[in-house]
Amino acid sequence: MEFRKNQSAGYLLNHLARIFARGLSARIKPLGLTTGTFPALLELWETDGLTQKQLVERLDIEQATMANTLSRMERDGLISRRKDESDGRVQRVWLSERARALRAPAISAALAENEDALSGLSSAEQQQFVALMQKVIETSPGAEDGER
Repeated sequence: MEFRKNQSAGYLLNHLARIFARGLSARIKPLGLTTGTFPALLELWETDGLTQKQLVERLDIEQATMANTLSRMERDGLISRRKDESDGRVQRVWLSERARALRAPAISAALAENEDALSGLSSAEQQQFVALMQKVIETSPGAEDGER
């Protein structure tokens, strides 16, 4: 079996992810945000006060990567970390007012990037494309264990 990168789902998805990341980065940089912090912000905008472990699980990234990301976010005034009221061993991550205020413009930037990147597809194709990506993620090995 011959490998052709233009027929490889993995290669194409990685390339597409880089295209999206570059576009999103350019749109959120004026807000003082990066593509590294954006996924954590999305989770915290949805559920503020998560633990670092919960963020690691939800974002499917390494613990060390999450720790570094949270340190940068804290340095940049986007979050604070405070001990859990019922379990002092656990720290929760809370959004700052600045981070809360960035939600609308950051989400608008992401929506605009999605719209531009998918503009070559019809509305039905866009819906199908997203549905197929969701299906691949949901049915990938490890998905049932919360690894995806």
